[in-house]
Amino acid sequence: MKITGAQAVIKSLEKQNVKCIYGYPGGAVIPLYDELLNTDIEHILVREEQSAAHAASGQSRSTNTVGVCLATSGPGATNLVTGIATAFMDSVPLIAITGQVATSMVGTDAFQEVDITGITLPIVKHSYLVKDASEIPQIFENAFHIANTGRKGPVLIDIPKDIQLSEFEYTEPTKPNLMGYSPNYEPNIKQVERIKNILEKSKKPVFLIGGGSVYSKCFSELEELFHKVKAPILTTLMGKAAINNYIDNYFGMLGLHGTAAANYAINECDLIISLGARFDDRATMITDNFAPKATIVHVDIDPAELGKNIKTHYPVVSDIKNFLDEFNPIIDDLIFSEWIDDVRKLDKKYPMTYDNTVLNPPIVIERLSEKTNGEAFVCTEVGQHQMFTAQFYNFSKPGRFITSGGLGTMGYGLPASIGVAKANPDEIVINVCGDGSLQMNFAEIATALEQNLPIKVFLFNNSSLNLVRQLQYFSSNKRYSGIEFTCNPDFCKLVESYPNTEAYKINDISEIDEIIDKALNNNKFTLVEINTQTTEIVYPVASAKIGIKKLDYFGGKEILY
Repeated sequence: MKITGAQAVIKSLEKQNVKCIYGYPGGAVIPLYDELLNTDIEHILVREEQSAAHAASGQSRSTNTVGVCLATSGPGATNLVTGIATAFMDSVPLIAITGQVATSMVGTDAFQEVDITGITLPIVKHSYLVKDASEIPQIFENAFHIANTGRKGPVLIDIPKDIQLSEFEYTEPTKPNLMGYSPNYEPNIKQVERIKNILEKSKKPVFLIGGGSVYSKCFSELEELFHKVKAPILTTLMGKAAINNYIDNYFGMLGLHGTAAANYAINECDLIISLGARFDDRATMITDNFAPKATIVHVDIDPAELGKNIKTHYPVVSDIKNFLDEFNPIIDDLIFSEWIDDVRKLDKKYPMTYDNTVLNPPIVIERLSEKTNGEAFVCTEVGQHQMFTAQFYNFSKPGRFITSGGLGTMGYGLPASIGVAKANPDEIVINVCGDGSLQMNFAEIATALEQNLPIKVFLFNNSSLNLVRQLQYFSSNKRYSGIEFTCNPDFCKLVESYPNTEAYKINDISEIDEIIDKALNNNKFTLVEINTQTTEIVYPVASAKIGIKKLDYFGGKEILY
């Protein structure tokens, strides 16, 4: 059976059970778009290619599938770069398909030609420039395998236009057998036994849960572990989505904007069992001062992460779920009551607080958490609102926090929420944003409406890039530069200019409950705008100068350990 390269792409996507792709057409992908008319795969037209990658990421992260995005050559491909980098930093499985100029024109600086495989080399797990249409079935088979195995991540497939049109005799691809690529999923049993012995001898252990635990889908295994071993539980920003945040001995997020209790526990513990956390700088601050008394156990699917940022005493290369499948049965019930009480005392002394007499982001987010029972999918942009969400929204179901952690991409939340809502039509999907982030990709409101997605957008509007303002407050002696928006639109009128939407403004704390109820209980795309002050600061702020041994400005106070 002879088929074209474009037909082979569609056939390959169907073979991988792809239901929808996010994209933006152009000259170099006309054959692919023509073939989309002959398939049940749904194409979702975004307003800019970066959003296609973010939407595919949202779908992937909320469903444990591989998201797919599609763009033309040149500027279409380069517009995908930020979305690809966002997925790479957060280990999101993604297939990015780009069109390319005809093979005879490659290297001639042809119209809309760019070396996208070269540009994306540092931010993909692998990339392909297709040179023969007959390679397409096997390339796609391999690409999905690479994206969704080991440490997950994006794979780029660049397909010249003439390759899309050329015919070949189709044969079924074989099972991927990639030389040099063989991720290890199973832990070393002897190492697991050593860790058991270390934990039993420990006096002050902590569990540090990272984003890798989300992708491992080890939620029930973590619950079993925490039922057997009662010790302080901490998470990274990405790890909040891995556990029920209402666990009694969960003390929140550590690091730059983490809780006082979590940072105290890290500094005083004698053992850290890290499950899928990569010890990034926002969590550790200055590495020389991180966990000075602790033996560190680091379990991660990616061997490159072990010992990369923090010296690891007991490394384990393994899928987190598989590690827990071996670890849980051999560990006895352990309760570290005195140690938990010690951490809890400090948590009560320095809780996450806010001024409940004025309208501010924490009070709205906390109320939103209560009214959704912590069960909503919550996407965020990047800024103060992201940190307030991490601090005050308590997730009762795992896998519900969708945010850009590694790259910190403003403009991520709205298109990501489109992918989440499209893949989870019966769930509440919320996007928490600031006025700076929303304006980066607010054109995607139209995409959401075309797809009939009742996303709830909670906008904290301070006419400022307020997290940058906060950085300048602390590091530039309150010299503010380049952060004020003096010509913001009326966001409610902007949303209402689209059909079948609702928009509300919260101007006083007395209005919070009523407006949240209205927003959550309609079936429309809804904006809730909350006007806040530029004086808002995300507390605490851990001092980057000496690490998390010191927390500066916690509610206006300074804490020394």
